[in-house]
Amino acid sequence: MKYEGTIQLAIDWIEEHLHEEICADDIAYIAGFSKYHFHRIFQNTVGMSVSEYTRMRRLTNAATVLLYTEERILDIALHLQFESQEAFTRAFKKMYRLPPGQFRRVMRDIVMTKKEVSSMEEQIKGWFLSGSHPFHYEMGTDREIVHQGRVSGYLKSKTVENGEQFATMMQQFKADKYVGKRIKLSGFIKTTDVEFFAGMWMRVDNAGDEVLQFDNMSDRPLVGTKHWNHYAIVLDVPENAATILFGILLSGKGKVWIDGLKFEEVDHNTPTTHMTFPVELLDEPTNLSFEEE
Repeated sequence: MKYEGTIQLAIDWIEEHLHEEICADDIAYIAGFSKYHFHRIFQNTVGMSVSEYTRMRRLTNAATVLLYTEERILDIALHLQFESQEAFTRAFKKMYRLPPGQFRRVMRDIVMTKKEVSSMEEQIKGWFLSGSHPFHYEMGTDREIVHQGRVSGYLKSKTVENGEQFATMMQQFKADKYVGKRIKLSGFIKTTDVEFFAGMWMRVDNAGDEVLQFDNMSDRPLVGTKHWNHYAIVLDVPENAATILFGILLSGKGKVWIDGLKFEEVDHNTPTTHMTFPVELLDEPTNLSFEEE
């Protein structure tokens, strides 16, 4: 978590330059570190090297262009900075297990079929919609706006009136596997026109549903329109923990996408993001007559 802001700055820069030549030295300079140190913290935080991440994002963009436009494969390859159509085809096939032309033909049929049978209240395996006004929101999967792979999840407002109304796309599971450990939930988030607040969240409860650990990114909220970027939450799972809950939160109007979520155990050198709410205690009772101003 120490370098979270630096990594987010670098990823944001990469997103804006995917269609240009990207030099490792330039990214390290933007981040304000030596190339060696930056690449080490990027690998540790994101789970892949800068070059692997850049290639993955370019190939994901390529898959979207293949599915939803008539762009020639050669033009897509050159636009995304591949040396040739052959080099692009090799890289694409390694990631998607199909060459670009076949991917376009096969996946278009699949996508069109899914669109025909989908409904406004799409069911997503493992996920459910909750919150103060869930009926004012919609959750689903998106095959056009994706960070990695073929599908992302989204949560968007439909008939929201103000920022006090919110919904979450969430999961919950038993804490047994993680009891006594420090865990990190990380993933990639993208937002469009979020007026009030969006963020990832995680909570650890005991058997009585009392909150033991909690973070909803309210101290680092996502507002407005933002590129895909990497975010993380780190919490301890105490011995009396029973349930872990997590998800993506949207308060007010807007739309948020989430992709590539990952749970992992981290050591205690990784600081937690648990939110504490200190209470200032007075030395003695005060204003008992309610006359003081």
